[in-house]
Amino acid sequence: MQSLTPRETVAELDKYIVGQSQAKRSVAIALRNRWRRRQVPLPLQEEIAPKNIIMIGPTGVGKTEIARRLASLAQSPFFKVEASKFTEVGYVGRDVESMIRDLLEIAINMVKNEEKQRIEGIAEAGVEDKILDLLLPPRPGSSGPMSDTGPNGSKSFTLVSQDSPVPAKGQDQDSTTREKIRKMLREGKFDSREVELSLDEPKSMPMVEIMTTSGMEDMQSNLQDAFSKIFPRKQKNRKLKIPEAMEALKQQEMERLIDMDKVMKEAILRTEQTGIIFLDEIDKVASRQAGGSYGPDVSREGVQRDLLPIVEGTTVTTKHGLIKTDHILFIASGAFHQSKPSDLIPELQGRFPLRVELHSLGKDEFVRILTEPENALIKQYTALMETEGIDLDFTDGAIEEMARIAVEVNERTEEIGARRLHTVIERVLDVLSFDASERGSERFEVSAEYVREQLDDIVEDQDLSRFIL
Repeated sequence: MQSLTPRETVAELDKYIVGQSQAKRSVAIALRNRWRRRQVPLPLQEEIAPKNIIMIGPTGVGKTEIARRLASLAQSPFFKVEASKFTEVGYVGRDVESMIRDLLEIAINMVKNEEKQRIEGIAEAGVEDKILDLLLPPRPGSSGPMSDTGPNGSKSFTLVSQDSPVPAKGQDQDSTTREKIRKMLREGKFDSREVELSLDEPKSMPMVEIMTTSGMEDMQSNLQDAFSKIFPRKQKNRKLKIPEAMEALKQQEMERLIDMDKVMKEAILRTEQTGIIFLDEIDKVASRQAGGSYGPDVSREGVQRDLLPIVEGTTVTTKHGLIKTDHILFIASGAFHQSKPSDLIPELQGRFPLRVELHSLGKDEFVRILTEPENALIKQYTALMETEGIDLDFTDGAIEEMARIAVEVNERTEEIGARRLHTVIERVLDVLSFDASERGSERFEVSAEYVREQLDDIVEDQDLSRFIL
């Protein structure tokens, strides 16, 4: 699969994230290097290790947003997880190896969806013939397309509406009538008709939940898989309208046509060769105590030690087979407010050779965040008010005033970056949002004066702004 070039990746990230050009460049190059390595001939290809990245910057500057957008651009298995979820082996919590299992499940779903798209046309053709068998049952003794099950078979279909067209006599007439009904079906003339059909129920099994230490959590899914093989799938008769019946049959047919052995093989290959794991909140497992961890730092250093073999390359056992992590790319990020990157154990620091610093955002960046991205806050609130018939308009002065207030509150209280804009704009539009449904259609202009009128009292009272903004 052709990967995006670094310039194309940065251009896509620019649509949603303001600034932080160095971080965007680093992840764009890392993504492209995944594709480049696949083009290198063996055995050199196996020797090229991914250059893991650690992004450092205060909260609210775009670290997690970069991860969210990368997931849609990666074109490969991508899994984002918070490092704070994991605990050292021996404690109750998640084992670090579980992120490799989760990455494999994402790869399986990705390959499965691609296979479904590939065979969708075949499945639709088969489903259409099955629905035609419902609307025009074949004459006794004849073998129509896709009608290889008898009226009492396990996959039989029961006609509910009794006003179906009566089949004409003779093979040619049957074929002509069938094609007429096929045309009417495609034109939607039977959409209001209900049919009763037999569908496979989801795999039913006893609910098994195991509370245990980390490292044993995979036992729950293994037990459920075992029970699913013991208890056979049941079928259930359901009454559905024709469009719903066709969709249900299509999903069932695609599940039947998919070669799961082929899917598993491709998913394991993609996980090992192109998988990407985004470790958020890596600073939360950095121990601030010198000479070992204790008290609130319990198990933090242990999590780092457990991460080491995963990041540098090891083999993880999953229920679908063994996964080698040698070529999985790891991108870590953390605010490092109360700790610093050097608080990580030296071995783990060495596994993240590329460090990127994300800078705090100022007034100019806040103005751009409010207006430029495709999902800009101004665009979101304008669209929300349009649903009530209100034409909401923000003046340039109002946008600059909201940005100025957000920066001021960040400096005086806690620095939470662009997240402060959500709070500010909610307070500005609080009265309008409450009364919008009673105002009727009108144009509402938000000016700099209106912004100050709504926020000045709160901003001036530092104790109040600490709780409200």
